[in-house]
Order: sequence, then C-alpha cells, then structure tokens
Amino acid sequence: MKSKVSLKEMVGVKIIYALLLVCYYWMWARQDWHHYYDTIQNMIAIFSILFFAAQAVRVRKYAKEEKDERAVQILHRVDAIGLKIVAAAVIIIAFASAVAIMDGRMAGYALVGTIFALTVIRFILFCVMSRKDV
Repeated sequence: MKSKVSLKEMVGVKIIYALLLVCYYWMWARQDWHHYYDTIQNMIAIFSILFFAAQAVRVRKYAKEEKDERAVQILHRVDAIGLKIVAAAVIIIAFASAVAIMDGRMAGYALVGTIFALTVIRFILFCVMSRKDV
C-alpha cells in the first residue's frame, strides 16, 4: 500500500466503526437466541480484529503524513454541525425515555442508531463541503 491516506478515508472509516458498535450492541441487548447467532458473533469478532489491525497500520501511516489544513478546517466545521445534531437527538431520546415512550433497551438502540446516522451524515457533509470549498 503505497497510496497516501486521505482525511476523507479516515472520516469514511468511522462508518465501519459505528456499524461495529451497532452490531455489538445488538449482541448485548437482544432478548432472544437462534442457533445462527454464534456464527454471526464469530464473524463480527474476526472481522473486528482484522479491521482494527489494518486500521492501526493506516492510522500510523496517516500520523506521519503532512495534514491538509483546508480539509482539517472543513472537518472542524462538520464536527460542529454534528455536535448540534447529536445534542438534539440525545435530548429527544432522553425525553422519550423520561415519559416512558421507550425503555432502556430501546433508548440504547436509539443512541447507537444516532451514532451510526451521525457518522454517515458527517461523511456526506465532509464530502459535500470539500467539493464546494465551503
């Protein structure tokens, strides 16, 4: 792998991290059991180990490269927007839990779903803002 590691790639990979979080939460919070769950859990665990090992190499390589200052500034803007989105989502989830619309398990699913949605939105916003030079 001689190619440079871009900030866009580093932001996009966060989607896989969030997807793994959703998978692990599902494994912890589910209420039923089927015989094929063992296979799914083992596949997720093996993928996680291999993915984290590959990412460690990419992150170490990215740390040694020169950073694109414009891209870093755009990422800071996107993160500020994402903070506002996640704050609103957490307030809605907390209110729904307080008035007994959802229980703790469903609130957990809502939180990990929010994290997954936020990583996708973050990647899309970063790509759009990078193209339009905002």
